[in-house]
Amino acid sequence: MTTVSEETVILHIDDDPALCSLVADFLEREGSGLACSVRTETDPHRALDRIRDEDVDCVITDYNMPALNGIELLSAIREEYPELPVLLFSGEETNDVAAEIIHAGVTDYLRKGFGTDQYTMLVRRVEHAVASGEGFDPDAETELDGVGVVGHDERFEQADRTYASFYDYDPEEIEGKHWSELHPEEEVEHIRANVLPVVSEGGKWTGRSEGLRADGSTFTESKMVTSLNDGRLLIAVSDVSQ
Repeated sequence: MTTVSEETVILHIDDDPALCSLVADFLEREGSGLACSVRTETDPHRALDRIRDEDVDCVITDYNMPALNGIELLSAIREEYPELPVLLFSGEETNDVAAEIIHAGVTDYLRKGFGTDQYTMLVRRVEHAVASGEGFDPDAETELDGVGVVGHDERFEQADRTYASFYDYDPEEIEGKHWSELHPEEEVEHIRANVLPVVSEGGKWTGRSEGLRADGSTFTESKMVTSLNDGRLLIAVSDVSQ
């Protein structure tokens, strides 16, 4: 697989052919802001062959498909093309698949919704992933161990046990906390100035920052932050101090 076309070539995989057609029409239409050619596939096994045989710049895949779900497909893609941008466009509840999404190395995730807003956001996610060359970094695979979701009020709605343990809390103690309570003051300023603007524009921020434990000590964390289509934040983090 090579990328030589000036036009962004997208392969969209979904077992619903009507949705494939709708997404292709929207992404390719004038005014979408994305100069692209969308190829569609309803069979994930055939999709793997097409990725090997065709020039593809970005993959969009559903999660719930017969024979091979989106995460299994993503894992197969990663074995051969670790840096190819892969976006999961799925109706699954984020909290149900968040851990799988992070550990499998998805570039970004967007939940299917209603109306055209979801397709507008999909365009933005594809543009960001392709323009930034933001694929999956295999070296960071083990560096994203805990997952949390921050709501519209900037407070945690959910955090798994691993996420909470990095800050020396139990999950139920994290829930309801403002995200800024888990960072020293200077780090809060950095996040507001450099991380949230990227995420609010439909992008994904990855990097290192300082976490604040319950006892007041700090640690270096590897972090990924992305915005869900409903405006909440999906955060994956690990402690890399050691």
